Amino acid sequence: MKKGILLALLINMHLLHAQDSASHLWQFSGYGELYAQYDANNPLNNSRPSFLYSHNRNNELTLNLAFVKASYTSKAVRANLALGAGTYMNANYAAEPGLLKNIYEANIGIRLSAKREWWLDAGVLPSHIGFESAVGKDCPTLSRSILADNSPYYETGIRISHTSTGGKWYLAFLLLNGWQHIQKPDGNSSISFGTQLTWKPVENITLNSSSFIGNDLPDSIARMRWFHNFYGVFQLSKTFSVTTGFDIGIQKQSKNSSGYNTWYSPVVIARYAVNDQSAIAARFEYYDDRNGVLIAKTTPNGFRTSGLSLNYDHAIGKHVLWRTEIRYLSGKDAVFQKRDNSLTNQNTVFTTALMINW
Repeated sequence: MKKGILLALLINMHLLHAQDSASHLWQFSGYGELYAQYDANNPLNNSRPSFLYSHNRNNELTLNLAFVKASYTSKAVRANLALGAGTYMNANYAAEPGLLKNIYEANIGIRLSAKREWWLDAGVLPSHIGFESAVGKDCPTLSRSILADNSPYYETGIRISHTSTGGKWYLAFLLLNGWQHIQKPDGNSSISFGTQLTWKPVENITLNSSSFIGNDLPDSIARMRWFHNFYGVFQLSKTFSVTTGFDIGIQKQSKNSSGYNTWYSPVVIARYAVNDQSAIAARFEYYDDRNGVLIAKTTPNGFRTSGLSLNYDHAIGKHVLWRTEIRYLSGKDAVFQKRDNSLTNQNTVFTTALMINW
C-alpha cells in the first residue's frame, strides 16, 4: 500500500515536470521603506511603546523595512528567498538567533496535483493571519494596527493549500513552530496548528477566517492558546473601500489551570481614492488585553486602548509611494511614557514615509 502511494506521487511529480517545459520564471525584486515620525510624548529613549513593532523609532529618519527577494515559479515548483533589515526586523526578529534575524522569507513548495491547485510549502512563510503585512505599500494605512503588530507577521512550518478553479475559495492547513518563530522557544517540544479559509463571493468582496492553536511557551509552563482572526475587504466602488477585522484569543491562565484569559480587537478602515495618484484613509481600532496575554499588564485595568488615524497617500510614478499619517491613541490607564518618564493615557504621533518597490 505504501509503495503504491509513493509510486503514484512520483508519477504525478514526473507529469508535472514534463508539463513544465519553458514555463518557469526567475524573478528578482526589492522593497524599501524610509520613515520619520514625531511622538508628541517624546519618550526619553526615542522608542515608541513596546507593543508597537513597526515604525517604532521616534525623532529620527530611519529604515522600517528593506529586503531583496529572489523567486522561482514553475508549474511544479516554487521558491522564495528574501533577506531583510530595518527597525521592523530588529523588533520582530529579536528572539531569533544569529543569521536567522535577517531571514524575511525562505520557503520552497511543490505542486501536489497536475490538474488542481494543491500545493505543499515549507520554510519561513508570510503569516496566514490578518489583512496587514510588513510591506507598507500593500496595506491601507501607513502604520500597522495594534491588532496586526500583536499577531504574527511570519511563521515557520509546513502549509498544505488549495485554490479553487476560478479563485473563489482558498483553504490552507499549517503545522507550525509556534507563534511567529523561526526557531522554537527553548524547552518547547509542541507543534502548533493553523487554518485559513478565504472566500470571494464576488470580485469586489473578500472574506477571510484564520486560526491558530498551540502552546508558545516551554513545556514546563505550557499554556494552550486558541486564536481566531476574521476580516472582510469590501470594494464598494472604484474609489471607495472598507476593511473590517476582528481578532479574539483565549489562553490558559497557567499550565494546570481551568481558567482562561481573553483578548480581542476590532478595527475598521475606510479608504477613498481621490484620483489615480492620491488617496486618503481613516481607521478606528480598539485593543483589549486586560490580563496581559500579549501586551504586558502594567496597570490595574491592563491594556485597553482605542485609536484613530488619518493618512494621505500620493503615488510618485509607478514604484514610489509617499504616505503621511496622524494617529491618536487613548488608553483606559496611563500606559504611554513621556520625556520626563511620567505616564499619560494619550498618545499622538505624526509619521511620514517613502516606500519604494522594484
